[in-house]
Amino acid sequence: MKKLLVTLTIAVLAVSCGEKTDSVVLNGNLRGDVADGTQVFLKTAGENNSVKEIDTVTVKDGKFVFNTPIPTTLDPYYVFIDKVRGNMMFFPEQGTIEMSAHKDSLRNVIISGTPQNDMFTDFIEGSKKIGEKVQSIQKDYQKAAMAQDTATVKALQDEIKEIQEEGKEFEVNFVKENPNAVISGMVINRLFQNRILTEDEISELVNNLSEEVKNTAAVTAILEMINKNKATSIGAKAPEFTAPNLNGEPLALKDALGKVTIVDFWAAWCVPCRKENPNVVNVYNKYHDKGLNIVGVSLDKNATEWKKAIEEDGLPWSHVYNEKDVQEIAKLYNVTSIPSTFILDEKGVIIAKNLRGDDLEKKIAELLQ
Repeated sequence: MKKLLVTLTIAVLAVSCGEKTDSVVLNGNLRGDVADGTQVFLKTAGENNSVKEIDTVTVKDGKFVFNTPIPTTLDPYYVFIDKVRGNMMFFPEQGTIEMSAHKDSLRNVIISGTPQNDMFTDFIEGSKKIGEKVQSIQKDYQKAAMAQDTATVKALQDEIKEIQEEGKEFEVNFVKENPNAVISGMVINRLFQNRILTEDEISELVNNLSEEVKNTAAVTAILEMINKNKATSIGAKAPEFTAPNLNGEPLALKDALGKVTIVDFWAAWCVPCRKENPNVVNVYNKYHDKGLNIVGVSLDKNATEWKKAIEEDGLPWSHVYNEKDVQEIAKLYNVTSIPSTFILDEKGVIIAKNLRGDDLEKKIAELLQ
């Protein structure tokens, strides 16, 4: 079953107010027999998906305290307990924040004390109610599936879809009603990554956010992705690249263009890519003499496997592979999953994207009639 769109890894259950300070004060309370001297780590996300450590304290009588400077942005902080699974997320806002959890269930943390964390709590509370509905239905679904009751299975699938739509509506409404909440930016980021909303809908939500929230990592990542998408949108000039071909010689895209050119991002380990290859071979064989060229861009980590797959699948077109940085060209084209294809005209302008099967052949036939 698909997981509900609104679920997050952190569950927060209560709201209260804390006194103002000139720093971020986090008062932690751990239940579940946590030994004195156990280390507690405060971390945040660093550059290039790294982890940045902020501070380390120890537990005394089940309690710990962090007192840290107010950061320049409100990107989330995470609390880790030594030798305990999971973590607890909060927003490092000026003031005193109260955090309470059992060591065996950190995701059920109770947090309160500052406006950002209170809005976070409100969001989690709403999400939790919808998640509980799905969990209840999933139990019935499993019973129906085991009993091979197809009618009930279908009805429950439809019901879950309705609740997922309810979850989407809740998230969108929360973002619109809470433009000052950092969690709103994080929700938009996930809606964007999962392609739940269109790019225009995402842009509208982002534009409604406060400047403070726009400066958080989650939102700046969205804006960067949108700008990259524009660079490879239909009607844009395809980004130029040069990379080694099968013989290790440099091949430039501009030198490989035909009347129509397919730039095909793939890899030997990509099962959907390998399944699609026979169709692409068929299209190439039919239309190469009419002006179709293909440039395969490999995301393989192993050159031997790359060359082996080309031979096994009988791929007669041009191929490039940058062993030093297999993601270099993919980043230019904002490719986050494969197979991914871009169809270019004779001037290198993108005229279609991600067509496969019959749709690919129909488009190539249309262009090379």
